[in-house]
Amino acid sequence: MNLDELNKIARKMVEPGKGLLAADESNSTIGKRFDAINTPNTEENRRDYREFLFRTEVAMKNHISGVILYDETIRQKAKDGTPLVKLIQDAGAVPGIKVDTGTTPLAGFPGELITQGLDGLRERFAEYHKLGARFAKWRAVIDIAAGIPTYGAVHANAQAMARYAALAQEAGIVPIIEPEVLMDGDHDAARCEEVTTFVHHEFFHQLFLARVELEGIILKPNMIVAGKKSAKQAGVAEVAERTLRVLRRTTPSAVPGIAFLSGGQSDLDSTAHLDAMNKIGGNPWPLTFSYGRALQAAPQKAWSGKPENVEAGKAAFAHRALMNFNAALGKWNKSEDKAA
Repeated sequence: MNLDELNKIARKMVEPGKGLLAADESNSTIGKRFDAINTPNTEENRRDYREFLFRTEVAMKNHISGVILYDETIRQKAKDGTPLVKLIQDAGAVPGIKVDTGTTPLAGFPGELITQGLDGLRERFAEYHKLGARFAKWRAVIDIAAGIPTYGAVHANAQAMARYAALAQEAGIVPIIEPEVLMDGDHDAARCEEVTTFVHHEFFHQLFLARVELEGIILKPNMIVAGKKSAKQAGVAEVAERTLRVLRRTTPSAVPGIAFLSGGQSDLDSTAHLDAMNKIGGNPWPLTFSYGRALQAAPQKAWSGKPENVEAGKAAFAHRALMNFNAALGKWNKSEDKAA
């Protein structure tokens, strides 16, 4: 492991204003997105869609620092035969790869999940590095409901995350640490803050025990929001203040950067919350974005699977990338976003 090289990659991933495009949806997940725009879920359509995103030059060169890919995508070639990984590299962005294989019920812990994918991961990392990946993503899922999360489930997921991170660094790949506390329940923002603080403490403890070097990771956390079913939703200022409080209490300054997940928030909400945090400022790490739907919902709708709509899709992607670039600098303007 070369820690200087890992740190260099990590810092490139959180260059001022730039953030990550999460294009790592599984084939079944992107199928649901395509169903919404009446587009067949074929390998060709998946390739064509992601190709036009990666060929949106203004976004990729100026606002996107890296792209998280799915196993199929990292192996695909564009229509003209260019590897999709090369399109990302030519734009100056870093290719990354999702390596977990999804979640399964955790035995003995009703209602809680464990992330899978450690078997054979050392060998997969070696292959992904050859294919061009320089960072990876592993997602742990923590739900909030009556009696959960339990310490046992949080501990099991934190241990799995730590083993993944150690293997990634061994392979010369920067691990993204993504402990996602879901916003699906009826809990308020205070409960989300309590649980996320607890989760972060346990995850960083396990990273320490696994001898993971913090200078060579990126944290991808949820923001502190109320559950979707809660009657008491937090405003932008409250979300920003609570999220920063959790991070300042749990995240060592050695971490090169924090790239938030959107976690089901709307385009505008995820951008507004990021902007508010950066307007507050005074943090030891840069705060940026690692968004999937919050960057892709608009271009997917504009494209709708039709070749004649590719330019409209590109324009929508470029706009959302610019808005989040501005938010990562604390310079976003809501009226400007809505007008566009």
